[in-house]
Amino acid sequence: MGTEARQFANPELPGYLGFANLPNQVHRKSVKKGFEFTLMVVGESGLGKSTLIKSLFQTEIYADRILPTAEEKVTRTVKIEAKTVDIEERGVKLRLTVVDTPGFGDAINSENCYGPIVEYIDEQFEKYLQDESALNRRHIIDSRVHCCFYFISPIGHGLKPIDVAFMKAVHHKVNIVPVIAKSDTLVKSELMNLKKQVLEELEKHQIQIYTLPDCDDDEDAEYKEQCSQLKEAVPFAVIGSESILEVRSRKIRGRQYPWGVVEIENPDQCDFVKLRMMLITHMQDLQEVTQEIHYENFRSEKMASGGVTRKINRSRNTTSDVYERDEMLTEKERQLCEKEAELKKMQDMISKMQAEMQKQANAAQPAEHVNGAPPSEES
Repeated sequence: MGTEARQFANPELPGYLGFANLPNQVHRKSVKKGFEFTLMVVGESGLGKSTLIKSLFQTEIYADRILPTAEEKVTRTVKIEAKTVDIEERGVKLRLTVVDTPGFGDAINSENCYGPIVEYIDEQFEKYLQDESALNRRHIIDSRVHCCFYFISPIGHGLKPIDVAFMKAVHHKVNIVPVIAKSDTLVKSELMNLKKQVLEELEKHQIQIYTLPDCDDDEDAEYKEQCSQLKEAVPFAVIGSESILEVRSRKIRGRQYPWGVVEIENPDQCDFVKLRMMLITHMQDLQEVTQEIHYENFRSEKMASGGVTRKINRSRNTTSDVYERDEMLTEKERQLCEKEAELKKMQDMISKMQAEMQKQANAAQPAEHVNGAPPSEES
C-alpha cells in the first residue's frame, strides 16, 4: 500500500492525563445547549418595573402592552403575564422569561391580591414535578421562578402591610431580591435610612430574602471585595431609564432633570450596576437554590401528603377569578403503586414456591420410628 497510516498527535505533555480539560467540555456543552432563566417582577404600578427590565437586558419585552385607565385599575384583578425572549451575547444564548404581575396592589381592596402569584409559582413546581416523573425526560423545560424582584415604594417609611404579607407568603418558595424603586426621588441620607428600615422590618417579620453565598478562601481579593459590596447594597436602590443622553461628549443612559443628569450606570448614584452584576454573576446560584431548596421542599411536601396534587384550570372574568380544581394522583404516585403491586405479587409467588419445595422435601424423607430406630427392611 502506498499510503502511510497517520500518526495520532498528542498535544499534551508526557504524564498529563487530561482531567483538567473537563471544565472546557462542560463549557462547550453548556454554550451549545444555552441557558434558561425565569425572573418575576412584583410591585405596585408606577414603580418603573418595565423600564428597569428593559434597562437591565437592553431588549424590548413589553412592546404590545396596553396600559389600563385609572377606572380599570380600581376593579381589575392581578394577572400573570409571562414573556420569553432569546438573548445572545458573544455566542452564549439565554432564554429569558420575565413574569410580570400587573394589577398587584392597584385595587382598593388588596387583601390576598397575591393569591394568583403564589398559585402560579406552585403550578410551575407542579409542572416540573410532572415532567420529571414522566418516561421521557430528555427535553424538560424549566419554567420555575428562579428569582423575584420585589419593588418597594420610595415614598413610604419602610414596608407596607401588603409588602410584608406578600413576602411572607412566598419567601419559602422563591428567591426574593428587594428593590427600592425610583431611588432618585430620595437624597442620600433618606435612602440610607430607608434601607436600614427595610432590613430591620425584614428581620422583625422573619422574612428570608436571597443572600449571596460566601466566597471561598481561594478566591481573589477583587472578587471578594465585589461580593462584599453587593451584600452591603441590599436592598438595591435603582433607577431605570431607556434614554441615551450625551454629557460632555460621552453617551450615557440616564435621566435629565433641570438640576442635572442622573446616570443609572454610575455606582455612586444608584445600585443599578450592582443589581445587574448580582443577577448575572449569581444566576447559576439562584437556579441551584431554587432546585435544591425551594423545589425540594415542594417535592417533599407532595410526597409527605401522599402525592395528591391539584390540577388548576384558571378561567377569568372582569369581576372575579373562577378556579376549577380536580384532585388526581400524580404520575409518580401511580407508578409507585404499580411497582408495589408487582413486588407483592412476586413475594406471594416466591412464598408459594418455597412452601411447595418444603412440602416435596418432607415427602422425600423416610418416616422414622418414634424411638429413633431405623426402619426394618422387608425380606
